[in-house]
Amino acid sequence: MSVNIEDIKKLKELSGIGLTDAKAALVEAGGDFDKALEALRKKGLTKAEKKGDRETRAGIIESYVHSDRIGVVVEVNCETDFVARLPEFKEFAHQIAMQIAAMAPKYSTMEDIPSDVYEAKKKELLESESLKDKPADMAEKIVEGQLKKYFAEQVLSEQVFVLDDSMTVGERIKEQIAKSGENIRISQFKRIELGVTE
Repeated sequence: MSVNIEDIKKLKELSGIGLTDAKAALVEAGGDFDKALEALRKKGLTKAEKKGDRETRAGIIESYVHSDRIGVVVEVNCETDFVARLPEFKEFAHQIAMQIAAMAPKYSTMEDIPSDVYEAKKKELLESESLKDKPADMAEKIVEGQLKKYFAEQVLSEQVFVLDDSMTVGERIKEQIAKSGENIRISQFKRIELGVTE
């Protein structure tokens, strides 16, 4: 089947893959651009997850100041200096700094939540009236969902991405991993708001 050359170029641009792969993806999706992009995104995310264990020793420290009232400093790591120096990487780090300024997360990932904080919230939810008559295993599952929802706004990777609300920050990170071919991690960040002390 013949596919639109403009669609091939656009798909190549958006996904960071070669022209041949972009064309193959469009053919596979029957010429449906959105379907092809979604399929590539899923493949990219799968590859990104495999890269998630690799060490991240390079990177940059990015800063962002919003209206002279909110300041953010964030450390974004990758595997090599080559990727760290790319304009796309700098732009990605800037987007993350903007996200932190806008949404004020407390933790980078769910794993970063101190266990005492997590366990205290879990205990509180398990003891709620609405779960009294539920079997223990069902109550555990319900509480798991409630914990994820409760911490979603406090955890950077779980937050809705402010520049594209169709994805979470975690998915945006995986997208960047797929594009760069390297593992990427948000190691630490600090957000300061005028007149607000923690």
